Amino acid sequence: MTEERITETRTPSGDTHTTHTVVTDGEGRRSGRSGWVIALIVLVLAIGAIFIFSQMSGAEVAKDNAVAGAAAEVGEAAGQVGDAAQNAGDAVQESVEN
Repeated sequence: MTEERITETRTPSGDTHTTHTVVTDGEGRRSGRSGWVIALIVLVLAIGAIFIFSQMSGAEVAKDNAVAGAAAEVGEAAGQVGDAAQNAGDAVQESVEN
């Protein structure tokens, strides 16, 4: 809101001095600026949160893939132990029969 104030001053000799003062209520403009600043801060925080959560989910995927790979290797090793046991059993069976 803008307000104009006019002040008249008379000296003892009879001279008149007029002063014009324009007063602007700056709260409306400051409020608008602070609104933009707050909106910008919220936007930066939202982008940061999205970036952090996307990095965290990528780490989870990598961890899950590593666990799956380790499980597959354990499964292969168990299969090899089973084959070796089968071969040993066959060799014992052959030596008993001969």
